[in-house]
Amino acid sequence: MLDPEEAVDRLAAVMKAPPGHRVLHAKGLFCSGTFNASPEAASICRAAHLQGGTVPILVRWSHGSGRPDANDDAPYVRGMAVSFVLPEGKSTDILGQTVPRFPVRTPEDFVRLSEVARDRTALVKFLATRPRSAVALAANARAKALAPPKSYAEATYFPIHAFRWLTLSGHGTWVRYRLVPQATPRDRPAERFTGRDRLRDEIRARLAQGPVRYDLVVTVAGPKDDPHNPMSVWKGSRELVAGWLDITTPEDDHEADGDVVVFDPTRVVDGIELSDDPVLRYRPLAYRVSIERRSQPHP
Repeated sequence: MLDPEEAVDRLAAVMKAPPGHRVLHAKGLFCSGTFNASPEAASICRAAHLQGGTVPILVRWSHGSGRPDANDDAPYVRGMAVSFVLPEGKSTDILGQTVPRFPVRTPEDFVRLSEVARDRTALVKFLATRPRSAVALAANARAKALAPPKSYAEATYFPIHAFRWLTLSGHGTWVRYRLVPQATPRDRPAERFTGRDRLRDEIRARLAQGPVRYDLVVTVAGPKDDPHNPMSVWKGSRELVAGWLDITTPEDDHEADGDVVVFDPTRVVDGIELSDDPVLRYRPLAYRVSIERRSQPHP
């Protein structure tokens, strides 16, 4: 297994990430709101935040670069992280990105792809031995997944991992999430936003008009769908709307005074179990390294 220290070092070098920041998704905007689950979600999962009550959420929209000063018009993956705030200091998180197809199966290949992505010759060599990665990247290109969105609020976000939902009786169902916006171009603020921070400025103006709403859509695995491979393409047996997110309030930067906020898809609660997806299982190991480094004093 790739050493997490090495992984963070290599990604930081690729992203030119300055000390004290995330090596990926360094630029972000925190907002708060609420979540309400649907009855259908409660019928197949006993997790506390899926029982239908109003649950506070913390949301962070982000630019995928390791630079906190990244240009919002640069082509890059965007992210949406959601933390469901539960009683007794508990929480559970969902992390999505604008790329619908994850292009690699292992942490080692993810780091290597990040290193060769902007070197055409090296990328061709990498993909020559990984034809499924080439197919996934082509699908993402067709979806214009890296194109700068008009608004964070209009993009669809794809959490790449699968989770097992458990009923009160212990029956398990494998699911994947999708964060689908209700916003349309008609909801855009009247102002025109330009410059390096236009997505941040636009979402603040949009929230001043009213909530930004998302459907939490769940795909239930079909008999041949693989929950343990982040590259797998699911046919699914059915889809359901598991609930609705209402994002209402821009927040001050929760990390401005040196605090470290972590969104971790392996932070689950009773009623939700992890798959054996190697990328999912690796993430907290890399986060641990990143947290330690971000917590240290920097000039």
